[in-house]
Amino acid sequence: MSEPLATYELDGETALVGINRAAKRNAVSSAVMAELHAAFERAAQEARVGILFGHGDNFSAGLDLAEAASRMGKPIKPWERGRWTVPLDLVARGPIPWVAALRGACIGGGLEIASACQIRVADETTFFALPEGKRGIFVGGGGAVRIQRLVGYARMADMMLTGRVLSAAEGERANLCQYVVPAGQALAKAKELALLVASNPPNTNWAICAGLPRLNDMGHADGLFFEGLVSGGARNEEGAKRIAAFLDRGENKVAAPPREPDDEEG
Repeated sequence: MSEPLATYELDGETALVGINRAAKRNAVSSAVMAELHAAFERAAQEARVGILFGHGDNFSAGLDLAEAASRMGKPIKPWERGRWTVPLDLVARGPIPWVAALRGACIGGGLEIASACQIRVADETTFFALPEGKRGIFVGGGGAVRIQRLVGYARMADMMLTGRVLSAAEGERANLCQYVVPAGQALAKAKELALLVASNPPNTNWAICAGLPRLNDMGHADGLFFEGLVSGGARNEEGAKRIAAFLDRGENKVAAPPREPDDEEG
């Protein structure tokens, strides 16, 4: 029996989904995306948070170009156009949050997949690129929307037109990731963050994951109206208990972060 192209493990309330094609730098074929789609749907039913990672030394080098080449010049069936966007929308706007653990290549379609996650942790070996311009193709997995909203038009156009590659540190400054950790520690950091996220009330996580990106698509007045609906839908008994715990015992009080050495006087 062949190895799965996407692995799935439920660790407590966290679903760990791995792209399992290390010999091909986790290039994503139609079969890989189909297995990822099934894993995303399963996680939405079983878990409170998901972690997405790549087996081996890379997150994903993107689209399987050999498969793409075999399709060039052939008409795309209407129902095939959602092969990437439908499963990735389940991550980007679904009921549970997703944390991406990145290492090595996170390029092209791999970056499109990572951009669907709410939180991205990169280790120091991670590099980001959008080589579609050099390859004569265009993003097709939601990247034109999600990546552009993360980094802005000017930076995305630069990456696509020139083939510019960003390091992990540059990616953090460009908003492609929110955390950078030492080599080999991205998955551990992702698990740490997942535990924090899973401790939130599910209704609040749902509002953040499913509500915020939709609000971002709306005009000012419609956004305020929708915000009120989502805010009301997120309220529940669990939230009331947590507010009472804060008022009565100071639980979850927000403290100032530790001062950096450069900030200290002397």
